[in-house]
Amino acid sequence: MSFLFGNRSSKTFKPKKNIPEGSHQYELLKHAEATLGSGNLRMAVMLPEGEDLNEWVAVNTVDFFNQINMLYGTITDFCTEESCPVMSAGPKYEYHWADGTSIKKPIKCSAPKYIDYLMTWVQDQLDDETLFPSKIGVPFRRNFMAVAKTILKRLFRVYAHIYHQHFDSVMQLQEEAHLNTSFKHFIFFVQEFNLIDRKELAPLQELIEKLTTKDR
Repeated sequence: MSFLFGNRSSKTFKPKKNIPEGSHQYELLKHAEATLGSGNLRMAVMLPEGEDLNEWVAVNTVDFFNQINMLYGTITDFCTEESCPVMSAGPKYEYHWADGTSIKKPIKCSAPKYIDYLMTWVQDQLDDETLFPSKIGVPFRRNFMAVAKTILKRLFRVYAHIYHQHFDSVMQLQEEAHLNTSFKHFIFFVQEFNLIDRKELAPLQELIEKLTTKDR
């Protein structure tokens, strides 16, 4: 949650996506922050009683975008065309970009380029009022959950890249506690609602097991 980053510079990679104050989604975000503060992440990700699953997933997806945006923003100086000519998560996993509209055939590109494409694409989805309605009473589209799953699957790749290629820089900046807490929250959330296929999580499987076993 955003409160994790209260004491440090707020450099973000893309502009932060704000949830309008006073809206129901804002109240949900505050609820999530309060339960996160209790330290029990398994409980914090559960759907609050009486709430709509789509809305809960929407609020948390926006929040994860903001968290990853900030985490990646801290290491952009180290993630360059030279240091990361391909978007990878260790030697076994390489990602090629396609969004199905402007880029239909997957293209091989550097990590900073890939992450720029990815975060811009996510931002476009979050800004689409028909997909992520911010007004009360506006229904979610039928395909909302499918889009949310694609967003979360792609955001995971940024975590995977940071862990595999830039963890030294993260440690140098003393950001590892922020990164681990953010990623653990992300993983508990996607596990709770089965939002990312297990095979997609393979690049960080060992870390996921380590972070989640002691909380079972």
